[in-house]
Amino acid sequence: MIEIRWHGRGGQGAKTASLLLADAAFNTGRYIQGFPEYGPERMGAPITAYNRISNSQITIHSNIYEPDYVVVVDDTLLDSVNVTAGLKEEGAIVINTTKEAVEIRSKLKEYKGEIYTVDARKISEMTLGKYFPNTPMLAAIVKVSKVMTDEELIRRHGRVI
Repeated sequence: MIEIRWHGRGGQGAKTASLLLADAAFNTGRYIQGFPEYGPERMGAPITAYNRISNSQITIHSNIYEPDYVVVVDDTLLDSVNVTAGLKEEGAIVINTTKEAVEIRSKLKEYKGEIYTVDARKISEMTLGKYFPNTPMLAAIVKVSKVMTDEELIRRHGRVI
């Protein structure tokens, strides 16, 4: 089973991306869970969303406390949220930022695992014409986690994302 935790702000699409990932994984024959956790429900407030993806039935029904992967849709959360809490060292964190991984590492407490950075703004504006950070981040976590092939993701959504 692969467990993914998403960190974003209300309105950035972290919840939607987690649900799209769950939908795409389901359509490849996997068992899935995709669900959000809200704090204050307002635009810009921190939110957390989760995915569980497995080849066998999932019997756990709780938040994810020790994820294999973490996706951070808004790098300003690095200053206020412990995004690496419970993150397995053999997993990875994928962060939407213009900074390099070496610049980010000091903000990640004592996390020693892999760090991937994605300039989701640039990618989104170049390909979609608007800033939708969740779309490049969805593609990035699929690539990093290898939870499915690019072709499986593309086949589900009918276009490259």
